[in-house]
Amino acid sequence: MKKVAYMVLVMLLGIVACWSVGKMSQTKKSATSAPKAVLTGKSHKANAVAQAKIDYQQYNYAKSLKSITNDNSTKAKALKKEIEASQSNLVTWNAPDKYSHLFFHSLIVDPTRAFTSQKGQGYKDYMVTIGEFNKMLTQLYAKGYVLVNSERLVKKNDKGELVFDGVSLPKGKTPLVLSQDDVNYYEYMINSGFASKLVATKNGVKNEYITANGKKSVGNYDLVPIVDQFIKAHPDFSYRGDKGTLALTGYNGVLGYRTSVSQYGNTAKTKRETKKALAVVKALKADGWNFASHSWGHLDMKASSVADVKLDSDRWEKEVKPIVGQTNILIFPFGADIGDWQGYQDNNEKFAYLRKKGFEIFENVDASHTSWGEMTTKYYRQARINVDGIRMADDLNGTNTVLDPFFNTSEVIDRTNRNK
Repeated sequence: MKKVAYMVLVMLLGIVACWSVGKMSQTKKSATSAPKAVLTGKSHKANAVAQAKIDYQQYNYAKSLKSITNDNSTKAKALKKEIEASQSNLVTWNAPDKYSHLFFHSLIVDPTRAFTSQKGQGYKDYMVTIGEFNKMLTQLYAKGYVLVNSERLVKKNDKGELVFDGVSLPKGKTPLVLSQDDVNYYEYMINSGFASKLVATKNGVKNEYITANGKKSVGNYDLVPIVDQFIKAHPDFSYRGDKGTLALTGYNGVLGYRTSVSQYGNTAKTKRETKKALAVVKALKADGWNFASHSWGHLDMKASSVADVKLDSDRWEKEVKPIVGQTNILIFPFGADIGDWQGYQDNNEKFAYLRKKGFEIFENVDASHTSWGEMTTKYYRQARINVDGIRMADDLNGTNTVLDPFFNTSEVIDRTNRNK
């Protein structure tokens, strides 16, 4: 009898134990598979207002107002009132020749390595340091400049003709086009104190940099991530998210990736490099950057024959366009324009061919004016100002003061490393 009672007790305890384990298992499963916290209606509205504020700060008034149309919260009402006040104080920039355009080359991370390298004098002449660039950005922002991509400035009408389509900004704000040449991280720049490539990360597009002792790190080591970071802190430095144009050649690949089949072969490595470059391009485009052709071989298009221009353009189209996509912007290497001050004529074979390739915006180099532009029904031509060691030296000695409206050269230049 006692034995039977004992067996019954064991069975009951087993049942209880199984139930407890099952309950614990169910609780654990619920905890691990629980859905992420869902935003309340109030949280959604707060997020909508926050995004609407950024859209407003970046001068996209229609988008900002639309997103909070039915929001009657105190913050939304205040923002609507602020937007309405701003819209009544806009200045339209509709003159093609009034858009200043500043361009840079790769930024110097380590001035000591760069200036003492084999190409040290060239780097002093044609590049600026990260420290100099950061100071320039701060002063540009303080002066009220706002970044606008040049491709935004033109559009086609119903007749297929190109027309100028400027932007409107609050009084005191001035549009500025920004570009960077040779965003390729050429082989000759290796071990010279520059970033080695652009990389796509979960925190945005960054640079890979290799120190003198061979240590790799990822961070803000060139123009793209530095501008990204600055606009994140100062949204009103960007017009509707615009940041700038990256001009690419193709002979060493693009963005630091050795993608050129004609130079490196159609190999597994070039295919891997191309895949990585495509990921970076996608991230850049999503974040306000666009692209321009800088020719495939950094070709002087003014001095070259028509045949050479065609050959080079075809090679860019074959090796670079599949990675960066279609672009209507051509930035002339060396600033060597294929036309003179009179503009492009119908008998200009180089222009005819380049236009056939889809180019409508042509950008040269001219530091004689703070801005210059020419608009026709077939193209928009714009002058860019080179911001580099040569231009800063000219500014300091009074030879050319074209940089003065943008920043104070004596305050931004790295005298220590440049020995000025």
